[in-house]
Amino acid sequence: MPQDQADDPIVSISDPGEVGRAEHNRGDRFVVHVSNFFAWLFPILMIAISSQVVLRGMGNNQAWLDDLQWWLYGAAVLIGIGYAVTTNSHVRVDIFYDGYPATKQRKIDVFALAWLFLPFIIMCWDVTLDYAISSVKASEGSDSPNGLHRLYLLKMFMNLSFLFIAVAIWSAYVRNLALITRPLWWRKLLYAFPAVAFVVNLIIYYSALGLVLYTTEAENARQATRHWFFDTFAIGPEEMKYTIASALIVTIVIIAAAYVLRDKSEDAA
Repeated sequence: MPQDQADDPIVSISDPGEVGRAEHNRGDRFVVHVSNFFAWLFPILMIAISSQVVLRGMGNNQAWLDDLQWWLYGAAVLIGIGYAVTTNSHVRVDIFYDGYPATKQRKIDVFALAWLFLPFIIMCWDVTLDYAISSVKASEGSDSPNGLHRLYLLKMFMNLSFLFIAVAIWSAYVRNLALITRPLWWRKLLYAFPAVAFVVNLIIYYSALGLVLYTTEAENARQATRHWFFDTFAIGPEEMKYTIASALIVTIVIIAAAYVLRDKSEDAA
């Protein structure tokens, strides 16, 4: 081989899901495998778009293909969010990040994932839950005979996809935390306090809602939330809901219990 060719850098295309695989945990690998499967939605989407263009040009427009294109794109993007989190292939707008030491980068990742992104995704799941349930109850579908039917399946998928993204965020959070400190359970829960408290709050809220519906004469959720447990109480000049206060107390108790029950032999490790 000529010397000038030997000195040229070798450019290769890497699979993002394989980059840093040695550091991946089970959650990371689950996200990568699921994402690789759903990546086939993109060629299917291209076929759907091309088919609709040809059919429309022939005067045989298919309305269901127009609907399907949006849902295929939406499903692929939602799954792609989890993949981007796991592979760190998302667009980063922090112009200072690349100049920071590796330890500081990991701390920023931990904070951004557990304190900002994960609570937002949990909120998205909570908001779209009733949206999906209502769609299932109504057996929602297109009003057009040539439209896309069983839309409730797609709206259920949208809600479930937020759980998938949450798994991706938590797994990436734990992986980055392990590069800073030993990821014992009490630390994982403490350093992700807002997200953990949010989940605990949802569990308490929906459990209380179900209990009130089951034990009282309330006929729907609106009537059930008139129970005193869903009211607010005053803390000086501020107000707080009983459900939120309960969630904060329970979260602290869970973290404290995880700390007390920890393997003390790992503290010095």
